[in-house]
Amino acid sequence: MDESRTPDVPGPGGDAASPVPPVPLGALLADRELGLRHLAGPAEAAVHGVHASEMADPAPYLLGGELLLTAGAADAAGAHSEAAEGLAAAGGYDRYAARLVAAGAAALGFGVAPLHEEVPPALAEACARHGLPLVEVPPRTPFTAVARAVWRLMAEARTRELRRVTEAQQALAAAAARPDPVPAVLSRLAAGLGGYVVLWPDGRAAGGPPPAAAGAREALDALLARVGRPGGPATATDQAGGWHLAAHALGRHADRQAALGTAAQVRTPGDHTIASVAAVLLTLLTAERPAGEQAAALTRLLLGGSPAAALGGPGPWYAVHARGGPDPRGLAAALGTVLADPDGPAVRLLTDREPGPQPGWRLGVSAPAAPDALAVADAQAHRALARAEAARTALARHTEPGLAGLVGEAEARAHAEALLGPLSPALRETLRAWLAHHGSWDRTAAGLGVHRNTVRQRIARAAALLDRDLDDADVRMELWFALRTAAAQAAEQGAAADDPPVSG
Repeated sequence: MDESRTPDVPGPGGDAASPVPPVPLGALLADRELGLRHLAGPAEAAVHGVHASEMADPAPYLLGGELLLTAGAADAAGAHSEAAEGLAAAGGYDRYAARLVAAGAAALGFGVAPLHEEVPPALAEACARHGLPLVEVPPRTPFTAVARAVWRLMAEARTRELRRVTEAQQALAAAAARPDPVPAVLSRLAAGLGGYVVLWPDGRAAGGPPPAAAGAREALDALLARVGRPGGPATATDQAGGWHLAAHALGRHADRQAALGTAAQVRTPGDHTIASVAAVLLTLLTAERPAGEQAAALTRLLLGGSPAAALGGPGPWYAVHARGGPDPRGLAAALGTVLADPDGPAVRLLTDREPGPQPGWRLGVSAPAAPDALAVADAQAHRALARAEAARTALARHTEPGLAGLVGEAEARAHAEALLGPLSPALRETLRAWLAHHGSWDRTAAGLGVHRNTVRQRIARAAALLDRDLDDADVRMELWFALRTAAAQAAEQGAAADDPPVSG
């Protein structure tokens, strides 16, 4: 049984915070080097990952959205006789296809040779009945090549999406600098999302609205009223009539809370980021604006000015990450700043005053920074907040963690994610143990409680997925650093999940 998998990415109901678009099945079918052939079921599906298994019932091990690869060992003559009877018997393939559809599998890939000369016709019929895309994987195409192709296409799609988001942000900033900025921002946002946007409660809008019969207008109005309520959420999302809806709370408008609504028939991972940038700009353009040089500095930053020019002074400046309290604006006022971003896992602030503990909050504070080092300060504050939460203290300041401080945490984690992305958790743990035991098969097997042949198979699979020579000392050093970084991140996330909320 082969339990290899492409990098952990959100499935159909996954975390939108990880903007990794799925791979269209058609893109894999169009790859001539893979040579995949569509046999039955729909020719299109959204592939969120690849899973290879020879189990008669792999459904319990699927998260949803996988292209499941199998060589048909469970029903090959003379192999796994009990499972073979289960699949070969009347209705066996039908139950197999039905279970995969119920588990959310995106498609089934069947590898021909050496066990089968062709895809069993009964399997093709079952996939067609249940609407499960079935593709043939030719003998010359290893399953690993399919997994690598999915990973490559995901990386390319993410690059395209990040480029689109960057261009949209620049276009929104340019629109905000026009003589009539609000309509310009709304029009640019509608074009960027390919949908409809509206300001609430004044009703200014851009783009084509969803038809009234779809029920999307009523659902969007309900979202806007929800985020406009005192104490309501900052953002809210819904779906109605085939439209993806979202609402973002803005600043005060006259005597009411203003909000931005969006509706689009297609939603991509970067749309939330684009809409959030527009919401910040519209808050500045329509709400009651804080007075003073810091508010002007925030505007210049949003419109593309450099940090050094926007902040206007040499500093020092402190980046602050905070969690726990109910009032980000009150926290900003207590720290003597209006430069605050409350929309994220933590409230992020920038102040020229040295921060102290604040009731009801946990703070991570960077080292003093010049205006041209704010990105580094932001990463320092992030690490400091993780330490404050792990230690359950009110405030933690940045300290360089020895040799690990030679590489910024954000850069280290990004590198670890990219390098280890193709490996499943089991392969990562096996590789970490194998490196810790200096490549000893026996000691690694004893430490993991598995057979030494299992260790050999997993290490060989990891080497193939990574396309690295694990006998190279430089490669081992790089992998060890990445594995330690990933483990530290997982430990911080576990500590944050177990930590009770801070009370005021």
